[in-house]
Amino acid sequence: MINGIKLAPSILSADFARLGEQVREAEAAGADYIHIDVMDGRFVPVISLGTPVVESVRRVTGLTLDIHLMVAEPEKHVAAFIDAGGDIINVHVEAATHLHRVVQQVRSRGKKPGVCLNPATPVAAVEEILPEVDQVMVMSVNPGYSGQPFIQAALPKVRRLRRLIGEGGLAAEIEIDGGVGSENAPRCAAAGANVLVAASAVFNDRASVAENMARLREALARVERTA
Repeated sequence: MINGIKLAPSILSADFARLGEQVREAEAAGADYIHIDVMDGRFVPVISLGTPVVESVRRVTGLTLDIHLMVAEPEKHVAAFIDAGGDIINVHVEAATHLHRVVQQVRSRGKKPGVCLNPATPVAAVEEILPEVDQVMVMSVNPGYSGQPFIQAALPKVRRLRRLIGEGGLAAEIEIDGGVGSENAPRCAAAGANVLVAASAVFNDRASVAENMARLREALARVERTA
């Protein structure tokens, strides 16, 4: 953790031929969470990771597993991802018809519920559920693909969330996901995000995981919050 900011490397960009090794490298480099993107080909255009990958990652790390369910009807999948080892279960507002029920479902299993907002979804969509969740994820790309450019409109959304959480005396963390790297991580943190998901900024062929994590830590070390 740097200046109160947690780093959550997303394995979506990892080399799956050596996934366990890369997860261990991220942990050694100071990762706070391991972020796992689950896509079903319905809610988003592509299919990605399932419970076997979560189980495999759980076996190689004791870090918090931050599960991002980009799936239709998330209530049908929550239990399986908790059983596989998930610690934070994030579901999309846009996908959950009965969002409060899904949040209760996660909480009843002793895990942390989170809710996610797509780029075009307003903060108002989660205002009523904020007291019930541990995390709100603001998408700064359209969900579905790694390596997309950062959507700047995510930052004022983070600021609005930070104000609501502060005014309500709430404890929910704000996570930002999509296009985050060393060049914009300080702005994300300054806006009020305290969990940063980074995929291709951590796992790439330009530098080692340790070097990429160090670059993020260095960028965050000088952050002063403006929110």
